[in-house]
Amino acid sequence: MQKEIILKAINAGTEKGTRPLGRLFVLSILAGMFVSLGGLLSIMVGYGFPEVAAANPGIQKLLSGLMFPLGLFLIVMFGADLFTGNNALLIPAMNERKIGLGNVICNWSLVWIGNFIGCLLFAFFLAYMAGLTQAEPYNSAFIGIAETKTTLNPWVVFFRGIGANWCVCLAVWLALGVNTIGGKALACWLPVGAFVVLGYEHCIANMFFIPCGMLAGADVSATGFAMNLFFATAGNIVGGALMVGSLFHKLHR
Repeated sequence: MQKEIILKAINAGTEKGTRPLGRLFVLSILAGMFVSLGGLLSIMVGYGFPEVAAANPGIQKLLSGLMFPLGLFLIVMFGADLFTGNNALLIPAMNERKIGLGNVICNWSLVWIGNFIGCLLFAFFLAYMAGLTQAEPYNSAFIGIAETKTTLNPWVVFFRGIGANWCVCLAVWLALGVNTIGGKALACWLPVGAFVVLGYEHCIANMFFIPCGMLAGADVSATGFAMNLFFATAGNIVGGALMVGSLFHKLHR
């Protein structure tokens, strides 16, 4: 099974690494919007029971963790390009010399930017302009999330970033091993739900959560936002490219 997954990862990474740039960019924007949809759903459900969550903090984390993986499931099903997932998928293809380092850097850079644009579009038009961030308890939730994330120690963000993309790329790897819709859904839900419950840092999710908090009135500077994204992105690359893509390729090829 692992050898079959590696072969699928190599093929997927080769296809993604050689996609026409226009198509890649559109699929990246779409992926950012999918992640944002899962993020918004996780807030609306997870923070919708403040009295219960105050007495049982794990309930809020559990509910958010059950909702957030919708984004990755949609990305997997519709073939969109997620920066963090591509961290793992392109490495086996590069190691097999199907694509070069230039393809990897170009893909990751363009996809990161496209994901960011998709998150910002969703945050402004489908969250803020739709009036979903202004009502309580959601307004306070977005503010609290944004301010907490941007005041974390940078190295805490880095190591939480490793954990987040380790989980996300494990989910992507599992999804490669199944062919049914139900199997892919389960593959996405378990590891991604785990990273949400544990509070790890996912740079693409933060491209949605932090701007939503800023639009809601959070005391967040552009510098704080940029620092969070920088260290979360660096951690995500380690968690996905090294701990999944490179490691699993070495182990099973």
